[in-house]
Amino acid sequence: MQLISWNIDSINAAVEHKSARGEMTWDVLTTIAARKPDVFAIQETKLKATGMTKKQSEAIAELFPDYHVYLDSSTARSGYSGTMMLTRIEPLSIEFPKIAAPDTMDIEGRIITLEFDNYYVSTVYTPNSGSALARLSARGEWDDAYRAYIQTLDAKKPVIFSGDMNVAHEEIDLKNFKTNHNSAGFTNQEREKFTALLDAGFTDTLRMQNPNTPEIYTWWAQISKTSKINNSGWRIDYYLVSDRIAENVSNTGVLDTGLRQDHAPISLTINM
Repeated sequence: MQLISWNIDSINAAVEHKSARGEMTWDVLTTIAARKPDVFAIQETKLKATGMTKKQSEAIAELFPDYHVYLDSSTARSGYSGTMMLTRIEPLSIEFPKIAAPDTMDIEGRIITLEFDNYYVSTVYTPNSGSALARLSARGEWDDAYRAYIQTLDAKKPVIFSGDMNVAHEEIDLKNFKTNHNSAGFTNQEREKFTALLDAGFTDTLRMQNPNTPEIYTWWAQISKTSKINNSGWRIDYYLVSDRIAENVSNTGVLDTGLRQDHAPISLTINM
């Protein structure tokens, strides 16, 4: 079973591909389509609350024919956040859960869960704490609520879950860890909450396969023109699985996006 997960930073930018960055995003999307993953999870769709436009729907259908497509768009603010899942296998059920998160996080389109015969596949777009850490406290409440939600799934069936989790867990997971200690995504609180998630019975698949390999990143800041060239990145996108199926993982990785900055897709191959 092959899965891919990607923070696309706007479905519309990819479909329109009118700028150089849009062209690069479209190229990555077509590359993913050519790989024909069994499940493709997308974060930060930035779609309107009403979902995809006709043009967007047609473009996705052309790239991913015969896929079942599920959307969770933000109703708190249109064109913000949002997730999507595409699957070749029809799920038994689809859930857009509310996890009793603070603020408007529960209506920002952040989680989709698909149920299959013997497992769940879920995706998440974790709230960012903000440049001034204005949302750090709420983010902590989110982390606790999300962990509890994933544990309820895990109590029924093993879980495979992915997404932009907006945290670099350890120093090895970002280039400039010394200067970013109090930055959003690398605060003690966020890192401790991620540790708590792992301790609740889940495995970071990429780090399991590459325990001491440095400079594996999934995000490079757009604000810096040289972040990708110099590989000054962060690993904040993850595939996690229930501990009891971790041995079934055969391969994990980060897809090459060339000079495109921001997020790169991540992949997982697992025997299920």
